Amino acid sequence: MKSLFEEMCGTYTKVNGYFLPDLTLPDDGLGEEVYIGILGMRRLDYLKKHKKVLYSQLLMSGKLRAHLHEIDTTARERGERMIEQMMKAQGVTEQVKAQNQMRWVGLVNQIRACADEIIREELIYD
Repeated sequence: MKSLFEEMCGTYTKVNGYFLPDLTLPDDGLGEEVYIGILGMRRLDYLKKHKKVLYSQLLMSGKLRAHLHEIDTTARERGERMIEQMMKAQGVTEQVKAQNQMRWVGLVNQIRACADEIIREELIYD
């Protein structure tokens, strides 16, 4: 009597006396050298802990790495644009930097933290 897996043309390999199904994940088409930065890794961690069904669906369909790469790239680009726009809106210029470097650093750090929080809420933990 064949198992359902065998009826669907599944095969097994014997390893140390146990028959293990021959399972492989589909190719995601991205190749080996796909960069996933800190923002993509944060998204992965969030999916594993809080969105287990979505994580499983992306993993089994072979779309997880593409999703993480897209989130990482989008978050980085949007963050850079947001920081640039916020600096312009708040008047944080090279002139401020030349006049008072410590004030400039404080303002830029505050803007970066704000942009980072927005990116995390909108893209990473959504």
